Amino acid sequence: MLRKEIPFVRIVLPLCAGIISGVYYTPGLSIILSVAVLSLLLFVAGLTERNREESRLFGAAFFITLIMAGNTLYCFQNRKLSRLDDREKLLLCRLAAFPEEREKSIRLKMSLSGAICGDSVCPLEGSVLFYCRSGEIWESSQPGDIFLIRCRPSEIRNRGNPFEFDYRFYMVNKGVRYYAFIDNRDILLRHVPASRSFPYKALILSHRIVQTYSERGVSGERLAAVAAVTLGEKRMLGEDMKQDFIAAGVMHIMAVSGLHAVILSMLVMNILFFLRKKMNWARILISLAVLWIFSFMTGLTPSVLRATMMFTFYQAGNLLKRPVNPVNSVLASAFLLILINPGVIFDAGFLLSYSAVLFIICFYNPLSALLNPEGFIARKCWQLASVSLVAQAATVPLTIMMFNRFPLYFLFANIIIVPLSTLMLVLGCLVPLTYPLVRLSQGLAWLLDRITGLTLLITHQVADLPSASVMNIGMTTPECISLSVVLFFLLRYLLNRKTTSPLPVLAATLLYVTLNTAAKIKTRSTDELIVYNSMAGNSVGIRSGMKLSLYCSAEPVPPEVLRHCSALGLRLKMSLYGSRNVLLSAGESRILLTDRLNREIMPEASLQYIVLTGRPGPNDKTPELPGNTFLIVASTLPKGMEASLTGKMAGHIHLVSKSGAFVDRLDPVVK
Repeated sequence: MLRKEIPFVRIVLPLCAGIISGVYYTPGLSIILSVAVLSLLLFVAGLTERNREESRLFGAAFFITLIMAGNTLYCFQNRKLSRLDDREKLLLCRLAAFPEEREKSIRLKMSLSGAICGDSVCPLEGSVLFYCRSGEIWESSQPGDIFLIRCRPSEIRNRGNPFEFDYRFYMVNKGVRYYAFIDNRDILLRHVPASRSFPYKALILSHRIVQTYSERGVSGERLAAVAAVTLGEKRMLGEDMKQDFIAAGVMHIMAVSGLHAVILSMLVMNILFFLRKKMNWARILISLAVLWIFSFMTGLTPSVLRATMMFTFYQAGNLLKRPVNPVNSVLASAFLLILINPGVIFDAGFLLSYSAVLFIICFYNPLSALLNPEGFIARKCWQLASVSLVAQAATVPLTIMMFNRFPLYFLFANIIIVPLSTLMLVLGCLVPLTYPLVRLSQGLAWLLDRITGLTLLITHQVADLPSASVMNIGMTTPECISLSVVLFFLLRYLLNRKTTSPLPVLAATLLYVTLNTAAKIKTRSTDELIVYNSMAGNSVGIRSGMKLSLYCSAEPVPPEVLRHCSALGLRLKMSLYGSRNVLLSAGESRILLTDRLNREIMPEASLQYIVLTGRPGPNDKTPELPGNTFLIVASTLPKGMEASLTGKMAGHIHLVSKSGAFVDRLDPVVK
């Protein structure tokens, strides 16, 4: 079945395995050549077999080649990003998106063109995030504008806390390795090009459509919601609105993706119902054209491109009058996207959208067929409920792992919000199309404004219900993958009991339980000292098995600690230590928390760790510390003291602000 009906399964899986291996290992030329020779030998050996279609040697050669291809593609993608040293330089950049206003600055994503090296320009690859104070120059800037900027780029780093979101990895996969702080004086040149490339024109059109909503009377948070639902433009969304949609379990309507593509395509197909028979090819082509125009209107964002390509691959088979397997069409679109950008498989949007679409294709029809309620409204509610249940089953492991929460009222919210968002999408497309007809577009915008207000009201009410979300839950990556496999085979068995064996469900469940148990055993049998790198103040944790004793300078518990506890299921005990010195014992280790380094606070007993939580004065002298003592500096230091300590304690000092959180295994008590 996998070979004939869904051949892209055999292509996509080894390709993704190769890309994942590229995260941990970069092969040299000799390894690549050796693998190529091995694949060639297996292929030649396969030619000697009688049944070449079923040849295992052919399959092995194909499998090895795809794994090496995925590894090579990912490693090449990372290597082509330019490296910049930590010195002031002149960068020639192109504005890649509209400026994004933050609380105290403006964030700018710039694609690098080159660096000024004397009288020449050294070409560069990749992008840089610039943070600039408010300036008039950015109010009129558009994607595609060229700038000469003086800056000192810094490499994006993680905070290093256990189980935190890997922001650096996320940005590198998007082609961004550096950031820099600038002001208006650093903008040495701005050039408005005579023509712009296609993606920049798409972004400008998307921005112009948002302006048409505003000109026709949609404003405030309703304008932000309309821009997000219709165009995927989330720059205007406030944090409170985002949290409401997340808590209600309907944040997916804010990400233009498969849902929006299905709504638009089905709308066009239903409008052109009179072309169903002999002219069905024209019906399909028109729906595809509308979908690609919509993609252009949204600025060719990755999420809507994914959905448009899925639908295009699916309808291409219908145009060729060949039987189309929807799963194969979806995987074919994924294969093309992976070839273009191998790092896309690590993107949360990619994982969430493709997992949801695959589950809907596989399980929506059998689940929907379980009930046949009477009445049009009842049937539509059950269909929406079926889609929501299947999509939620697909995304719940990823949601818990990435966001540490699960919305309890998602089913109720989706039954109401999805139809309203459908109306918002349709009206959001009609308003700019009827813009020259002022009265008509104003009437449509008025209706759009009212529906958006109702959507926001219902979402807020659902989010405010008691226990709207289960918070502070989490899991590790292996547990997430194995749970997804369990849910897939469980749904497959429950909805097709007559033709499906329960053995895959039992095997997947055994794998999940084994991984979960192994993780618990590993956690229970180890102790750790963790000095968190938190913006909320100093936090020092001592993990003894499944218990985390946390010593904080202030309440509440930092989110970095909550995420750590959620992922491993740790029991948390918190204590406030203020500014006093605290001497702790953990296993065979003695740990001192102090805000000053002087001889008066040094106990006579030997110390394995000293955690400096305060900021010493510029005139404080650094004492001589024992050679077996490790110093963890949780605060910032005066430059003179930092240099002195780093010189004296080379190899025995850790600066949290520079190197990230400190995590070290503690020796257990010897019994």
